[in-house]
Amino acid sequence: MNFESIPFGDLPKALLHEHLDGGLRPSTVIELAGEIGYALPTDDPIQLAAWFQRGAARKSLPLYLEGFAHTCALMQTRDNLYRVAYEMMEDMRDDNVMYIETRFAPMFHLEGGLKPQEVVEAVLAGLEAGRRDFGVEFGLILCSLRHMKTSRAMAELAVGYRDNGVVGFDLAGEESGYPPKDHLRAFHYIQRENFNITIHAGEGFGKDSIWQAIQFCGAHRIGHGVRLIEDMTIEEGRVVAMGRLAQYVLDKRIPMEICLSSNIHTGTIPEMKLHPFPIFHLFNFRTTLNTDNRLMSGTTLTKEFQIAHDLFGLTFDDFEKLTINAMKSAFIPYRDRLRVIYEVLKPGYARIRRKWMDARRGFVHQ
Repeated sequence: MNFESIPFGDLPKALLHEHLDGGLRPSTVIELAGEIGYALPTDDPIQLAAWFQRGAARKSLPLYLEGFAHTCALMQTRDNLYRVAYEMMEDMRDDNVMYIETRFAPMFHLEGGLKPQEVVEAVLAGLEAGRRDFGVEFGLILCSLRHMKTSRAMAELAVGYRDNGVVGFDLAGEESGYPPKDHLRAFHYIQRENFNITIHAGEGFGKDSIWQAIQFCGAHRIGHGVRLIEDMTIEEGRVVAMGRLAQYVLDKRIPMEICLSSNIHTGTIPEMKLHPFPIFHLFNFRTTLNTDNRLMSGTTLTKEFQIAHDLFGLTFDDFEKLTINAMKSAFIPYRDRLRVIYEVLKPGYARIRRKWMDARRGFVHQ
């Protein structure tokens, strides 16, 4: 079904790839910086948001990541970590995100003297309060960084909080020169504990990074993964041949956490019209749409949906499929995934569909 005007903001959504320290409100950044005397280029929220976005949009992943030094500097106390997590949940509610998996690296939040466990507990407390107040379900993913030697410790930390809201483990950071197989001890530990793995791969490096993430490290999902297109032969917008890695990802239904705007800002994709997402979507890869870093990329999931519609022609039914795919791919238990799908997402899309059909027939909802 095609809507003449899809109500993107009203669509119920599920978001799997969003960094906690990449999504602060500009007003919160200003307030927290003022409390500790941290220097910012401006105290105007609109100008500050533009400053972060200019810094992120330099077509380089290492340059894109520089903005996190500023946000992480403000997230060094229990109160600030709690606040950032809580406000994110309110922002999710306002964007009609019904389920969010947010991720962060606890090791970046120890400068104020907190222990990694205290960092995780502060974030979980903020997320849980947000769940109660705003009705948004969540899961927390703990990250290690490719250039650091903390992956095993972070893996153990993630497993230690699996009954308190942590749902998975991630490897993030600069890909080039830091292959995921350097962290096998962490990933083998996660696998032995029957836990969940997502890995940033195929963003700043080619298809070999994706192959390592899956075949060496056991990734259940791939963060970004857009350079899987290098294992496919495309002619006139159609796949005419597929390499063994791409075929494996397709056949095994390995989800890809696609982040359209971020991929342009990091230089992963030179311009949006060249993004491989529509090819993945057309040929039934399990794709999901995500924000990555709302502050750095100046985006919301509503905006990402709008881009997919305007540039790639996605329909109302496509967005329902993407949302259900995302929820199917979430790291919470199977019954909880089904509950969100059948009690929240499907009824939400059905209501919008009925309202649209009634409007076509001239019936006005009160």
